[in-house]
Amino acid sequence: MEIDMLDRQVTHALRINGRAGYREIGAVLGVSDQTVARRYRRLRQQTRLRVVGLPNPIELGYETWTLRLRAAPDAALQIAAALARRPDTTWVSVTSGGTEIAGSVHVPASADREALLLQKLPRTPRLVSVSAHCVIHNYVGGAVGPDLRDDSLTGEQIAALTPDRAPEPVAAHLTAADAPLIEALSWDGRLSFTDLAGSTGWPESTVRRRVQELFGAGSLYTDVEIEPELYGFRAVVMLWLSVAPSRVASVGAALSEHEEIVFAAATTGPTNLQATALCEDMPAFYRYVTERLSLLDGVERIESAPVLKHVKQLGSVR
Repeated sequence: MEIDMLDRQVTHALRINGRAGYREIGAVLGVSDQTVARRYRRLRQQTRLRVVGLPNPIELGYETWTLRLRAAPDAALQIAAALARRPDTTWVSVTSGGTEIAGSVHVPASADREALLLQKLPRTPRLVSVSAHCVIHNYVGGAVGPDLRDDSLTGEQIAALTPDRAPEPVAAHLTAADAPLIEALSWDGRLSFTDLAGSTGWPESTVRRRVQELFGAGSLYTDVEIEPELYGFRAVVMLWLSVAPSRVASVGAALSEHEEIVFAAATTGPTNLQATALCEDMPAFYRYVTERLSLLDGVERIESAPVLKHVKQLGSVR
């Protein structure tokens, strides 16, 4: 399938506001709501684009841990698939010739993080090594906001689609009772209030109020899964940077201004910045590393690993 400019605009619009209505998007793009609906359905069916609703770990005070697991070659995909099915993992990828698994997990501050990080993972059969480091600051990607790789909409269009948040939003924290709502949104963040009522068993009025509360408070946000190659990006590369401690903040801020970077965060551990680069191809990635990334003041060492397979991008998997 070929992705044209309107497809890119619709995708960009959904990345800004995943629950925006077809009419709202159409008004901004200058096309009919029927046209937007057709394009969205085609993108879902033919490119596996998916809007998902997710808990905001920053607003909720969750800890985010990045994982690097090394497995026997014949076990990596099986272990990655098992991790992807866990509700607390946010993404899982296989890198480095199919022997390394990279991922991320959200852990509520009140949870027993040792159960996952020190007990369950090391006991996984065929797992050679485990490395887990805590995210201490987010610079770009996920709940922090869209990265800069989308340039299909103008600043005016982006402003028109950006959801309004009250100056002093009412605190609305997720509770155990919200579990069926979160599960439904993690499959499809654009489900109507009627469909969400069917999935949760709640009255539609209750669903509408709760969804508006949680998104309005920032406890939930939407993101978009895509197949990068269909949008012209054939090189997805994980990066681990060793940066002089006094320069971590400035390098992280610089990464957030690089259109190649779709995720960047400071972490604990032997490397103190982790990022994901999205480039047209490996020669473009080479130019990025040699002409921009390596020239940032404070970057002492760069480790990279191409992503071979996304087992889990954002939402739930079976």
